[in-house]
Amino acid sequence: MGYKPLLMMKHWRTLQPDNQLVQSLSAKLPCHPVTASVLINRGITSTRAAGAYLRSSLNQLKTPFGIKDIDTAVQRIGQAIDSREKIRIFGDYDVDGVTATLVLYEFLTSCGAEVAYTIPHRLNEGYGLQPLHIHRFTASDRPDLLITADCGTGSIEAVREANRSGIEVIVTDHHSLSGPLPDAVAVVNPKRPDCNAGFEQLAGVGVALSLVICLRKHLRDGGFWRSRPQPNLRELCDLVALGTLADGVPLTGDNRVLVRTGLEVIRNGKNRAGLSTLIDRCKCKPDDIGTEEIAYRLIPRLNAAGRMDSASLAAALLTTSDLEEAARMADVLEALNERRRQVEGEILRECRAHLLADPANLQKSALVLSRKNWHGGVLGIVAARLAERHHRPVVLISVQQGLGTGSGRSIDGIDITGCLAACAQHLEGYGGHAMAAGVRVMENNLGKFREAFEKQVLSLTTDVESAPEVIIDCELALSDISDALIDEIESLEPYGAGNPNPLFRANDLQVRQSQIVGGAHRRMLLCHSGGTRQRSIGAIQFNVDPDKSLPDAFDRVAFRLQWNRWNGRKVAQLVIEEAVSLQEASQR
Repeated sequence: MGYKPLLMMKHWRTLQPDNQLVQSLSAKLPCHPVTASVLINRGITSTRAAGAYLRSSLNQLKTPFGIKDIDTAVQRIGQAIDSREKIRIFGDYDVDGVTATLVLYEFLTSCGAEVAYTIPHRLNEGYGLQPLHIHRFTASDRPDLLITADCGTGSIEAVREANRSGIEVIVTDHHSLSGPLPDAVAVVNPKRPDCNAGFEQLAGVGVALSLVICLRKHLRDGGFWRSRPQPNLRELCDLVALGTLADGVPLTGDNRVLVRTGLEVIRNGKNRAGLSTLIDRCKCKPDDIGTEEIAYRLIPRLNAAGRMDSASLAAALLTTSDLEEAARMADVLEALNERRRQVEGEILRECRAHLLADPANLQKSALVLSRKNWHGGVLGIVAARLAERHHRPVVLISVQQGLGTGSGRSIDGIDITGCLAACAQHLEGYGGHAMAAGVRVMENNLGKFREAFEKQVLSLTTDVESAPEVIIDCELALSDISDALIDEIESLEPYGAGNPNPLFRANDLQVRQSQIVGGAHRRMLLCHSGGTRQRSIGAIQFNVDPDKSLPDAFDRVAFRLQWNRWNGRKVAQLVIEEAVSLQEASQR
């Protein structure tokens, strides 16, 4: 079976919850029937389950004591604290890695431990713990104990070198395994095959917090907190929320509880001078911070540090208590993020031009594109944009001096790390998880890798998968949108992977006003067809083709419903996820 081109009309499917159940839940909570439909679509059908969902708190977390090796890690770290050994935390350079590093660092600092942290430079050092880092630690300020954060599962040689140098290693990570475990004191990774504790969905920062939960209890059992205040782990949940949302893990179960708690901490606005300053730079108010603001305003700025310069800047911002220093660092992040946008746009235009010049690429099951000297810090973002647009896995590779390094992003149903494993004979290295991965390949093996990767993805692709679905929670006329409904929809946060923001459908819409803003976003004023007295409501559609003509009417749109908050004001807004113009509908 050949691969079907994916630039086709998506299949729109509207969920149909039982009407009696909707009316019953709506009356008992009470809430709007639309809100009840959203809850039922997510398997929440009773008032008790809805109450737990709406009032989730840390006491609902599963206990992490059963995670493989976590008891060994706790014992060894406790010994290091008691003996005043030097502890070094080594973290990844993305927001998940930075926040995982800081969760461990701040907790160990509160214990009085002799602790420091290192975050590598993405472009100069590459991903993960490597032998060169061990040599560096051995030459200067040699630690007794090295703890990784959001990395280390694949660092076989580095751990071996550490053992030879007399440095003991504890790995905390959540990435998929592509080979044997490193010979560390403990490998705390819920994805290891011999771990059945049920924490596979945690981000790296969630694994770090799990270790801290167990360590705090271990110290409590030994009477450690009798002589010093016991840390309140809730205060670390702002970091956990940032890292969990940044990594895109499913926002269900423990992850949803952690992010919801973290949002409450962030909204309090008193915990971190740097984070408060960054929120202010985004022209937000702490009270208004939700998953959207974190995902699209805070995280890109924090990630810009590691993408364009050094992630240590993001770590410093999140830990400083000096408002002047926070302001200076926030300004630097703003400039780096602007540069990131420019570079990202340049690479995206190159990729689109290449696809237009050679349309045969769009007949393939996957896109593997490479160029010399692409900026490696933004390849993952561009790959994600292309994967979403063309609904297939994408790997982008920057080649320098004969070696290609790159990032890949996938789509639901295709494990990109598993696909890379099937191509391992053509690679110098790879790692990641189902939806995102990093890869290294020699330039002279690019052709073989591309062919093998496309073949592996094709073997996992079906005709059904080649027609992506737009899953709608329910139809919603613009006249039925109210302030109270938007408040209820927001009360169901946090939304994210595995727990999507509700998607609604409206039909037969006219475009009263339309303009391109920010270079590639379409801002509109919409109303239903059929008269000038129809209600109008503002809408935004992100990342559209600015060269494409703006439609004056839509057959249907799929949208999210939210408050658009800016400078302390809020107005109702539709965020258009999918749209079919009248012209497109007639052509299809």
